[in-house]
Amino acid sequence: MVDLGALGGFAIVFAVIGVLEVFDRTSFALIALAARSHPLRTWIGGALAFVTTSVIAVTVGAALTEVLGPGRIDLLRIAGGIVLIGYASWLYFHPDSEDPNRLGRTARTALVTAFATVFLLELADTTMIFEIVFVSDFGWETVLIAGALALVTVAAWDAFLGSRLGTRVEPRLLHRIVVVVLLVVGVATILYGLMPSGFPTFSLLGLV
Repeated sequence: MVDLGALGGFAIVFAVIGVLEVFDRTSFALIALAARSHPLRTWIGGALAFVTTSVIAVTVGAALTEVLGPGRIDLLRIAGGIVLIGYASWLYFHPDSEDPNRLGRTARTALVTAFATVFLLELADTTMIFEIVFVSDFGWETVLIAGALALVTVAAWDAFLGSRLGTRVEPRLLHRIVVVVLLVVGVATILYGLMPSGFPTFSLLGLV
């Protein structure tokens, strides 16, 4: 017999986490990475990071916030922003070339870059906090499966958009767009870490 309660919880977690992530800064970072690099490996790296952060959210849960404290969680956000700004700076001073060996190296490192970027940005992010909150309502199994599936799906969509952008935009213009997007996302992430009260927040109780 089908457990309609479990299916309902799955649908709620999948929808909320998926919608939040579509408009999250992590999605824009993934689109930018996929646009200049290997889309499939970017998706795999991003998906692995999303699954990893989902596991952390449901296993550690609210204890993560209690142990780390607000200050250290903010430091995680700041670290993610610094990584993006550093990567954007590296791209600015190392524009794409026609060297096939360079392109191959970019493809090989796309997975690692995407994993590190998504992992740092997602730690203590809105979607991760929602997963932590949802555990008490729907159980860790439902939240892990539905949340991770939603995030992996969004990562696939981001990689697809990035690949289309990469084939339709002139390389030099694309390079500038990617650098600007990563810089803006990085700065916004650092500001959020330094001044979280200055950013609009979601009402957890209203959505749960």
